[in-house]
Amino acid sequence: MEMKIMLSGALVLGGFLWSYLFLRQFLFNLLVANPLIKKMNSLQPELIGVGAKRYTMISNLVSILVGGAIAFAVLYFCPLYIKISFAVGAVAAFLFIFFRTKPENRESFELFTNAYYRFVPDDELRTLLYKKEYKKIKARLREMDIQGNFVPEFK
Repeated sequence: MEMKIMLSGALVLGGFLWSYLFLRQFLFNLLVANPLIKKMNSLQPELIGVGAKRYTMISNLVSILVGGAIAFAVLYFCPLYIKISFAVGAVAAFLFIFFRTKPENRESFELFTNAYYRFVPDDELRTLLYKKEYKKIKARLREMDIQGNFVPEFK
C-alpha cells in the first residue's frame, strides 16, 4: 500500500511536469506565438520571416507527438489510481499555465521575443526585440512607415 501511495505522488508530479512541458508549449504557440505572428504579418507581410510559422508548426507537432505518446502510455498501460494521479497533476499545471499565457503578460511576450527575434529581417527592429526595448519599437515601426504596433499593453 505504501508503494502505491508513493507511486501516486510521483505520478502527480509526472502529470504536472508533462503538462508544464508539453501543454505549456502548445498553449504558448496557440495563445501567444500565432496571434503575434499574424499581427506582425498584418502590419507588413515581411515584418517577420516565414521561418517563424514553420518554427511554431514544428514546435506544435513535436509537443503533440511526444506529449501524446506519454499521455497514451500512462492512460493505456497504468492502473486507474495512477491515471487519476497523473490527471490531477496535469490539470493543476494546466490551470496555472492557462491563466498566465497571453501576449499581455510581460513574461509571455518576453518568451516570444527570446524565441522569435531571429526571424525579424530588419536589423534595428531585431536588435530592439533582442534587447527588449519595447518603447523604441514603436518609433522604429514609424520609421519603417508601418502604421500600428504589435507590442501589447502589459498588465
